[in-house]
Amino acid sequence: MTAGGAESDTRERIYIYDTTLRDGAQSVGVQFREMEKRQLAITMDAFGMDYIEGGIPGANDTDATFFSALPTTRQSVISAFGMTRRAGHSAANDINLANLLNAQVRCLCLVGKAHDFHVREALGITLEENLDCITDSVAYLQGRDREVVFDAEHFFDGYRGNPEYAIRCVQAAYEAGARWIVLCDTNGGTLPKEIERITRDVIGSGIPGSFLGIHTHNDTENAVAGSLAAVDAGVRHIQGTVNGIGERCGNANLLSIIATLILKEPYRSRYRTAITEESLGKLTMLSRTLDNILNRDPDPHAAYVGSSAFAHKGGLHGSAMLRNTATYEHIAPERVGNDSRITVSNQSGKSNIRSWLKRFGFGDDELTSDIQSRIVDEVKTRESHGYAYDAALASFELLVARLRGTLPEYFRVQRFRVFVEQESQRAHGMITNSEAVVVVHIGDVRKISASEGLEDGRDSGPVHALSQAIRKDLGPYQTYIDEIELVDFKVRISGTGTAAVTRVIIESKDAAGTHWTTVGVSANLIEASFEALIDSIIWKLYRAGATPVSISG
Repeated sequence: MTAGGAESDTRERIYIYDTTLRDGAQSVGVQFREMEKRQLAITMDAFGMDYIEGGIPGANDTDATFFSALPTTRQSVISAFGMTRRAGHSAANDINLANLLNAQVRCLCLVGKAHDFHVREALGITLEENLDCITDSVAYLQGRDREVVFDAEHFFDGYRGNPEYAIRCVQAAYEAGARWIVLCDTNGGTLPKEIERITRDVIGSGIPGSFLGIHTHNDTENAVAGSLAAVDAGVRHIQGTVNGIGERCGNANLLSIIATLILKEPYRSRYRTAITEESLGKLTMLSRTLDNILNRDPDPHAAYVGSSAFAHKGGLHGSAMLRNTATYEHIAPERVGNDSRITVSNQSGKSNIRSWLKRFGFGDDELTSDIQSRIVDEVKTRESHGYAYDAALASFELLVARLRGTLPEYFRVQRFRVFVEQESQRAHGMITNSEAVVVVHIGDVRKISASEGLEDGRDSGPVHALSQAIRKDLGPYQTYIDEIELVDFKVRISGTGTAAVTRVIIESKDAAGTHWTTVGVSANLIEASFEALIDSIIWKLYRAGATPVSISG
C-alpha cells in the first residue's frame, strides 16, 4: 500500500532519490564512516526511499568498503555515482565507468555537463565532444543492464545562457537510454518560477516528465520550493538529502518535500510515493538519526520535524492550544512523528505551565495558583541563567516536585573532586588519566566512592569518571542505578570570555527502554555535568517509586 491508498491508486507516482550519503557528505564538517553509511542506508530503506545513493566507488576507502559489502535493502535501490567518460577515452576503457560497473549495483548515476561555459572552461573540450561523452557513457552502462540516472550538471544556468545546447545535452542522455534525466540547479541560484518554466520547456522539447527529475541546492533558501515547482511542471523524480545537508547552503530537504507531497494539497490528491503513512510517522526519527550520527544539534526550527515546529511559547498561544490544537498547528504533529510542546520559558504564562504539567499527569486541582506562579517565576529565573527545560523534561519534572514539596531526599552529596593528570611514558608519549571521588550521605551512612575514567582501558575523561563514581555505590538504590545507561551528552556554551556559561544536557535510558533528559548549568563544565548526572539518578529513583532511606534521630 502506498502513502495515499491501495494498489489501485491512480495518482501519479513520484520517486524519491536520496543522496545524503554522497552529496550530503560534501557538507562542511560531515564525514561519514562506513558503518554510519550502512546504518543510514538501512534506516532510509525501512522508511521507504526509492533510491539511496551510496557514494562514489573508488573515490576513497569508505566508499570502497561500502560498495564491497552492500547493506541488504528491502525496497530501496542503492545507486553509485560517477562521471561520464573522459574525452579521448572510450567508454570501455574509462576508469570511472569501470568503477561504477564494479560496484555491482543496479542503478548508476552519471553526472555530465549541460552548460557550454563549463564544457569549454572546466573540461576544456568542444561542445560536440561533450555530447559524445554523454551519449557513449549512458549507452555503455545501459547496455550492461544498468538503470542509468543522468544528472545534468548546471542545467538551469546552461539553459539560461544557451538553451539549445542545454536541451541537446539532456536529449543525448534520453536518446541513449537513460531512465532518469535530472535537471540540476547546481549553484542553487534559480528561483522556483524559472525552474517551472524551464522544466516545461524541456518537456516541450520531447522528453516526457515521467523521465525527468529535479536536483536543487539551497543557496537562495528555495530548494524545497524549486523542487515542488518542478513537480508542478511535470517531473516525477526528486533528489535531495535528509535535513537538507550538502555543500555550501545545502541540498533540497527531502523530509520537507516528502511530508508536503503526502499531507498537502494539491500534491496529496495528485501524487503518491512509496512512503506509507506509518513510515511518515518516523520522519522526525529519521531526522534525529542523522543528527545523532553527525553529533550535531537538530535544527529546532526545521519544518515538520524541528522541536519548535509545533512549539508554542507565548501565553496567548498556550491558552488557545489548550482549547484546540488546530488554532496554531497546520497539521497534527504526530503524523510526522513530532509532538506539540507548550514551552516553559521567560515568556511562559500559567496556560503553558498547565499544559506541561498535564504531560506529567497533574490535574489543575493538584496545583494551587500559588504553586503555578512559583513554577513560572522559577523557570523564568533559571532560564535567564542558562537552563533550557524544553530540552530536559526530567529536570523540569523534578523542579515541579521540589516546589510542591513531593520530592524525597534520597541522598545528599557532601562533596566531589575530579583529578586530571598527564604522565609521560616512553612507549606511548603523554598519557592522560582522569579520576573522580564522590562523598554522599544516604540516611546516616556516609559513603566514599572513587573511579577512573576508563573505558576499554582508555581514558574517557573526567565526566565519565564522575559518572562512574556516583553510580558505584548508592547502597539500597543500587539496583535502580545499575540499569541506567548514559545515551547522549551534549555541551553548549553561551556567552563569551570569562562570563561564558556551560549548559550540559544528558540523555539516559534504563533497561525498560525509557529515555529521559536532564540539564545542568554552571560556569564550570564539570559542575554542570555533575548536576545533570545527579538529576538523572534522582529522576530514575523518583519515577521508580524508590523508598528513601530515613535519617534517624
